[in-house]
Amino acid sequence: MEDRATLDFVADRGARARYVTSVCTGSLVLGAAGLLRGYQATSHWYVREHLALLGAKPTSKRVVTDRNRMTGVGATAGVDFGLTLCTAMRGEETARRVQLTLEHAPAPPFDSGSPESAGEGLVKEVRGRRAPLINAAGEAAKRAAAEFR
Repeated sequence: MEDRATLDFVADRGARARYVTSVCTGSLVLGAAGLLRGYQATSHWYVREHLALLGAKPTSKRVVTDRNRMTGVGATAGVDFGLTLCTAMRGEETARRVQLTLEHAPAPPFDSGSPESAGEGLVKEVRGRRAPLINAAGEAAKRAAAEFR
């Protein structure tokens, strides 16, 4: 989020791209490059709130499509994200074919894959363990937001 050359590159390509996409914390990079201002977007749950600093409208949906911007939550949403993008680019039939080819039929062994289902205690513990990363991302987002004002 703080490498000016990278952000300039991303902003330049994003301004001309058919689709501007990211999964997990990559949306913070898109936001720092100015590509999510006024768009709904998502990111990993523990940094999602930082998107607002960068002009985005954070949402907790697993995959978010807002015009030509498409973002996905944590890394495991990457396949769902890919299937959504495939649908946009090649249609539902092709995406269904890809899903079958990948044998993507999620069946997690338990339901703690989101803060809403994991429970307050587990969320608090994970936030505590990841606090240095979460705080660093928040500070970087604040600096990036200040640079674009």
